[in-house]
Amino acid sequence: MDESSSAARPALRGGLLALLAAALFGVSTPLVQVFGKGLGPFATAALLYAGAAVVGGLLRRRVDREAAVRRSDLRRMALVAAFGAVLGPVALAWGLQRTSGTGASLMLTLEALFTALLARRLYGETMDRRVWLAMLALLAGGVLLVVDQGLSGGHQGLGLLAVLAATAAWGMDNTLSRALAERDPGQVVLIKALLGSVATGGLAVLFGEPAPGLAALAGLLAVGATGYGLSLRFYLLAQRAFGAGRTGSVFAFAPFIGAGLAFLLGDRSAGWGMVLGGLLMLAGVILHLAEDHGHEHEHEELEHEHAHSHDDGHHDHEHDPMPAGPHSHWHRHRPLRHLHAHVPDAHHAHKH
Repeated sequence: MDESSSAARPALRGGLLALLAAALFGVSTPLVQVFGKGLGPFATAALLYAGAAVVGGLLRRRVDREAAVRRSDLRRMALVAAFGAVLGPVALAWGLQRTSGTGASLMLTLEALFTALLARRLYGETMDRRVWLAMLALLAGGVLLVVDQGLSGGHQGLGLLAVLAATAAWGMDNTLSRALAERDPGQVVLIKALLGSVATGGLAVLFGEPAPGLAALAGLLAVGATGYGLSLRFYLLAQRAFGAGRTGSVFAFAPFIGAGLAFLLGDRSAGWGMVLGGLLMLAGVILHLAEDHGHEHEHEELEHEHAHSHDDGHHDHEHDPMPAGPHSHWHRHRPLRHLHAHVPDAHHAHKH
């Protein structure tokens, strides 16, 4: 059975969504350093995720369009918030005050490595030769950027180690979020951001961190809305279409975007390695976007709920009347064997 042309290259849609998430997050890193100057790490994280919570609330979908977060998801949501909305941003904010914006941005490349390894370990996501080559190109580009930072005399030490801890926390966050990718991304963003903002805000008060000025308040809320709220929404949609490992690998382009903005803002700590490293990372992203993995495979019977449409070759159940466009409800998949291009999404977790 052949699929429609709209489903012929699923990697392209997932890759573009991951790139959009990377661009928004990459731009945010040097801006957090600018607006968070003089603030404590808990207060900075609280404002970032308060902005993200606003976006999550505004972008919630109708219950007939997206699957709602369930009570059984709350434990996972708490873990996602702990790693992604508390540990990650607090470590990043602390590190940004102790290293250059370029160095911090480049260190974030390693988030992709943590995400891919955890996705392989926890979900058994298949990675063929092209995907491994793309990951190696991205990793090599990131290493070159970090080496360039060191050779140019950029600040290292505890600040970069804190950013490294942030990448590990976000790698776990990304992997845990994979099981929530079929839920309403607006609701996932809202719950995660609220939990993170309340927790870090309470810790900021407990440790007596200084209150932000008006410029810092507005700036961090805006950065949180775009670089953490919208970025997370696109990241979840990319995971839905693309899998956790591939999304994390393409997302590794974010550090180069952040490093480029830091350079434009006056950070001159990078040199020749940034150009070569950026080209390697770009090559890795292109390899992901060009992925074309297809073979005959079998689907076992499955029942679940998620947003879907009836033109993708996997949803042939009946409606009366038939809804137009994407919609969400509990449905059953009959056993099916067919051939088409695919990536490790919710319907293609088969072994190779």
